[in-house]
Amino acid sequence: MNPIQEGRVVIVGSGLIGCSWAMVFASGGFEVKLYDIMEEQVVKALEKIGKQLKELEKTGMLKGSLKADQQLALISCSTDLKAAVEGAVYIQECTPENLELKKKIFGELDNIVSNDVILSSSTSCLLPTKLFTGLKHVKQCLVAHPVNPPYYVPLVELVPHPQTDPSTVDITYALMKKIGQSPVKLTKEIDGFALNRLQYAIISESWRLVGDGVISPDDLDLVMSDGLGMRYAFMGPLETMHLNAEGLLNYCERYREGIIHVLKTFGPIPDFAGETEQKINKAMCKEIPADPEHLNARSHWRDECLLRLAKVKKEMKFGKHHL
Repeated sequence: MNPIQEGRVVIVGSGLIGCSWAMVFASGGFEVKLYDIMEEQVVKALEKIGKQLKELEKTGMLKGSLKADQQLALISCSTDLKAAVEGAVYIQECTPENLELKKKIFGELDNIVSNDVILSSSTSCLLPTKLFTGLKHVKQCLVAHPVNPPYYVPLVELVPHPQTDPSTVDITYALMKKIGQSPVKLTKEIDGFALNRLQYAIISESWRLVGDGVISPDDLDLVMSDGLGMRYAFMGPLETMHLNAEGLLNYCERYREGIIHVLKTFGPIPDFAGETEQKINKAMCKEIPADPEHLNARSHWRDECLLRLAKVKKEMKFGKHHL
């Protein structure tokens, strides 16, 4: 079977997320065109990608069946948007989180794309109605929000505009599966989508527990990394409920009242400032000072952990279809 796929993918924006997406699509055998406005920027991005792919190959962590050189050969640069999108089947926008900038780009794309290319945005917080309303090709538009960094974390949230054609979502879903990502479909838009709504709920209660002096910042992080996070790496909160009793109905019967009682004790939304902010920052910076050198080294370690975890998950194959 030929690992090289038909159709070109275009990545608009060559920052961290853009580069990561380019690597993901190339690992799946797709020809990738990486677009940015400045030549120097895309050339630098391509050098960085080449270096990363080589490192991943050396450590046995490279995704896909193609070698690093073969994957790199699939990625090329462009500073001409019209030329870049010619013949594209899928476009992934990865520009900074700025509504006006993204709207400008989608406006430009709207004027030059055909009726069968999918236009998607990597935005983590801008709603599809804000981004795509009024575009001629709105039926072909959706948000495909990755988790940072997409190469190491496979989840992609697919969020449609009310006028998005269902086939746009289905085709994107199939494409994400093909390149080894884990797509999820949201049936409608909502602030924060699903991932950040869950993440913010955890952040909010973490902040309150530290702020109220119930637990130290270090111990709070341990509750997640060596507690909840251990099982959440393999299953979600709903399956956890199902397994923590004799099924979900039994769990609700046993713990319903207790859960409601605890939830009623939650305080107001924190302001994420002041004394608690200083306390948490001090604890974080004690181990990892907030300078580029330390943060990058720790991020690199995190990425390696995520890659190894992905490998373990693949080996475990604890998907529902294996039971």
